[in-house]
Amino acid sequence: MFIYELRMGVYGSREAGSHAATYRNECCERLAYYGMSSNLVIYFKTQLNQTSAVAAKNNSNWSGTCYLTPLLGAFLADAYLGRYKTIASFSIIYVIGMTLLTMSASVPGMKPTCVSKDDCHANGGQTAATFIALYLIALGTGGIKPCVSSYGADQFDDDDEVEKKHKASFFNWFYFSINVGALIASSVLVWIQDNVGWGWGFGVPAVAMAIAVLSFFSGTRLYRNQKPGGSPVTRIIQVVVASVRKYKVKVPEDKSLLYETADAESSIQGSRKLDHTNEFRFFDKAAVEVQDDNIKDSKSPWRLTTVTQVEELKSVIRLLPIWATGIIFAAAYNQMSNFFVLQGTLMDVRVGHSSFEIPAASLSVFDPLSVIFWVPIYDRIIVPAARKYTGHKNGLTTLQRMGIGLFISIFSMVCAAVLELIRLRSVRQNNYYEYEHMPMSVFWQVPQYFLIGSAEVFTFIGQLEFFYDQAPDAMRSLCSALSLSTVALGNYFNSILVSIVTKTTTKDGNPGWIPDNLNYGHLDYFFWLLAMLSVLNLVVYLFISKWYTYKKTVGTLR
Repeated sequence: MFIYELRMGVYGSREAGSHAATYRNECCERLAYYGMSSNLVIYFKTQLNQTSAVAAKNNSNWSGTCYLTPLLGAFLADAYLGRYKTIASFSIIYVIGMTLLTMSASVPGMKPTCVSKDDCHANGGQTAATFIALYLIALGTGGIKPCVSSYGADQFDDDDEVEKKHKASFFNWFYFSINVGALIASSVLVWIQDNVGWGWGFGVPAVAMAIAVLSFFSGTRLYRNQKPGGSPVTRIIQVVVASVRKYKVKVPEDKSLLYETADAESSIQGSRKLDHTNEFRFFDKAAVEVQDDNIKDSKSPWRLTTVTQVEELKSVIRLLPIWATGIIFAAAYNQMSNFFVLQGTLMDVRVGHSSFEIPAASLSVFDPLSVIFWVPIYDRIIVPAARKYTGHKNGLTTLQRMGIGLFISIFSMVCAAVLELIRLRSVRQNNYYEYEHMPMSVFWQVPQYFLIGSAEVFTFIGQLEFFYDQAPDAMRSLCSALSLSTVALGNYFNSILVSIVTKTTTKDGNPGWIPDNLNYGHLDYFFWLLAMLSVLNLVVYLFISKWYTYKKTVGTLR
């Protein structure tokens, strides 16, 4: 509600109401998601009796799937259902998955058999129930994640200069609401899971998700709905096919001779016309009109497409290199729910000199705290200050914003590597190898969590805005899903990297970099590897972003 009241001063009551419903929905949904993912690697280890490497890979694979299924949800939203129906239907699947997960951790016969709190064994059926529930959740989030941010941004009228001006601010506060949910999840819910039980630990997120669904439906009458524009994939294939068919046709120098509808509106429902650009000129052949294009007195879309349809494809192609640079960042970000947690479990988890212990996963609370700290500063201080120097309406361009985040993420990996180097040196000097918790405070992890949160504010929010803004109107859900898929591929890349590192470093009986007991390993080497990959990724990003051409709709000046 405080976000709703804050935004009331910017938007009218109708707009504020629809945005408030979006904020509440995302806050509760992310509370549910992070309520599972923040501590899931520990659940795999202690309840399903998996090794550190297997637990980390399973966690990465599931997290990756949660960010890959949005491609399916986005396709359905853009092509057939629209964003509202997609969010509504997939939310129900999400709730079913959460309910099953809660049952798999609490119902006798379905939950693992435990000798003690952290000594449990799950049979094949119990493990299967857990993973069926998790992948139902992954399917459910696939229909929500690519649509909610785009749907919230749809509530702004691009023809209204006042509303258009504040669209960038919406993405900042949208991400703020995500991290309010993540903050509660990584503090309260992780503590419940470790101290009360996994049944309650998963049950509370299930209730939160049910609240999210009710919250979304509560705003139904306030929403602006954009009609689906048909299959974006089909339109892209049509441009490719028409271009190949006309590979011998010469593109005229006068671009006004290229085919476009005479109407003010684009032939693609729900999409504005796009101006012609000079990149990837081969695809312009699809918009060159020749005699064979008319079949039975009508133009076949497989032979002749409009300039706007060609520019749709060009927009997606231009996004792909920027998209690819997000994969390494996502792999670094993934460490927060994997090796940061496993690193923390071996450290002193007491608060001060008291006997009160906190779960290692609770340190992830400093990530959302960092985001919550930086979003208002960025929105209210950095943007106005930068605007005076750059003249850009948002202070920084979205590409500049993302680049800053990639730069900051390097230091998060460096911090983690240095901490692990110091920790392992202490282990070896004092023979702490078999200690459950060595005498080194887990709060030394705060800088690496805080830095990755700072990087999020720049890179992830920048991605949300960039992919929405640069996507053709009728492909916004799909391009938002494309943005999210970097997180999926980052998780999968991390899983592959762990497999390669484990196989390479465990030869000849060596424990390797990532053994089950990390005190015998070299997790610091793994963090250094990610830091070096992040540096290379930043260099590539700077080169790509320098040559990027922003999308331009017909009639705009940019």
